[in-house]
Amino acid sequence: MCSWCWGFAPTLAAIELAYPNHKIQLVLGGLAPDSNEPMDQATRDYVQQAWHAVAQTTGAKFNFDFWTNCSPRRSTWIACRAVIVARRFKLEREMFDAIQRAYYLEVRNPSDEQVLADVAQQLEIPRSEFLEALNAPETQRQLEEDFALRRRLGANSFPSIGIIQEGQPILLQSGYCTPDDIHNYIA
Repeated sequence: MCSWCWGFAPTLAAIELAYPNHKIQLVLGGLAPDSNEPMDQATRDYVQQAWHAVAQTTGAKFNFDFWTNCSPRRSTWIACRAVIVARRFKLEREMFDAIQRAYYLEVRNPSDEQVLADVAQQLEIPRSEFLEALNAPETQRQLEEDFALRRRLGANSFPSIGIIQEGQPILLQSGYCTPDDIHNYIA
């Protein structure tokens, strides 16, 4: 649910294409803990401005109807846990991409459990199994492991990219970057 991560999708795809023998691991950052509180106006304005900046910088498309048709909440951990659950089905990347499409293009709120369950079901993850695992303590524990890896990398902005070299995490870039930026680090 980070608009810069949505704009980063072409960079990630280029990295995957350029380095097919490297394992790519999504590490979830978390942004905002679970909340049922509506997003306050200042945060709504900030996020909408970010969408415009991302669109201008990256060319990413956004459906701004989200801001009138949905009740936004500053609650991203549930979407992160949905990706964790999808890992168990070897559908992590598919879930990640589907949540982003739902949010940025399809005007569906990824802070809503039922929206995430619909996305999971579209990926052929059994709905009841998904919903049972979504808020399970084990799923939250696994999410906290991602948070710990993000902290070890020193990734404090999203998206960030790092590598594991000789067992040590090394941050290459914190914040949006282009494929050329990454090739310069890895080359």
